[in-house]
Amino acid sequence: MIPLSLPHRLILVRHGETDWNREGRLQGGQDIPLNALGREQAAEAAGRLKALEPSFATLDYICSPMERARETMDILRRDLGLPAGEYRVDPRLKELTFGAWEGFTWRDIRKAEREQAHLRERDKWSFVPPGGESYRMLAERVRPVLEELQRETVIVSHGGVARAVLALVGAVSPLKASMVEIWQGKLLVVEGSKAEWL
Repeated sequence: MIPLSLPHRLILVRHGETDWNREGRLQGGQDIPLNALGREQAAEAAGRLKALEPSFATLDYICSPMERARETMDILRRDLGLPAGEYRVDPRLKELTFGAWEGFTWRDIRKAEREQAHLRERDKWSFVPPGGESYRMLAERVRPVLEELQRETVIVSHGGVARAVLALVGAVSPLKASMVEIWQGKLLVVEGSKAEWL
């Protein structure tokens, strides 16, 4: 994969926690709302963004259409004093789909689908769950979004999307990207091929 060179800084925000996150359930394409901690994390991200970029009002804002991401964006913008709803929604920023595995924990999957779970552990980047998509497929979906960015941008999305971005810009290898921890309530700031948590 040829790394993308982003001409502008990109600030990634993973949606706040949901009950399924707390329970360790695979959400993927399921529209699960934020829980109380998730709403606090969205507000925390707003505070971090304000500290990072005093001219936050001039940035572009793009969001996944999923409820947990939109609620995070709405809280973030409210706490920054920005107009509600004045951001773009891009369906290409939806979370990685886990297909038939959604709603289950990894423990459930390892019990019921031992061979498939083992295959995934061997190559998380390319493995496609039954009826789902791989990180490789997700990266192909997300790449055009990054190529279209015109200025410094805040994207509110998902853990899988953040991993795809890390691989696309060459911050880590695809293999490592599929295993990177993606935090809630923090900012993943991407500049060139470097990425750091704030």
